[in-house]
Amino acid sequence: MSTEFFITSMVVILLPGTGVLYTLAIGLGRGFRASLYACVGCTVGIVPHMLASIVGLAALLHASAVAFQVIKYLGVAYLFYMAWTILREGGALDVSEDRRPMSARQTMRNGTLINVLNPKLSLFFLAFLPQFVPATAANPTLTMVMLAIAFMALTFIVFVGYGACAALARDYVVSRPNVMVWLRRSFAATFGALGLRLAFADR
Repeated sequence: MSTEFFITSMVVILLPGTGVLYTLAIGLGRGFRASLYACVGCTVGIVPHMLASIVGLAALLHASAVAFQVIKYLGVAYLFYMAWTILREGGALDVSEDRRPMSARQTMRNGTLINVLNPKLSLFFLAFLPQFVPATAANPTLTMVMLAIAFMALTFIVFVGYGACAALARDYVVSRPNVMVWLRRSFAATFGALGLRLAFADR
């Protein structure tokens, strides 16, 4: 893994996106252990896009307007669903003491779907990975696989950091209901805004 690949990957991963927001929301609402499940889910959600890029399916998605639109609007619907989930009582940001905890499977599933239903990730990796494959590489496919694995590992590590920071702030949030209401509305509004942005996004 080159220095250029590492720096570029870190910039991309650190940018606040749906996965980061979901991990922060879970860390604040459910604590550090739950945020780890969110990290796993968000990282796993990258796998289909990585595979699509490596085998060339992303190019087909780019060429097919219908396929892109179908996946895009599924992603839009899911982002709106996540916004509603955060706003409602018992959702991801519900920190009341007598609530029923969200299962690990449900937390991971939501994180996975957030990334799986974002068609722009396939196009991003289609353009991103080949740039770091040396022209002299004996096996370009294997090189891209190794780069993809490295990107996923970096994603998981960074997201764990985000989740830990959110979990550390949880006690402060729990003791201040007004802060919790503000955060809940802010996260929900951000997911809604991201859904609108994806809805109007071009390929």
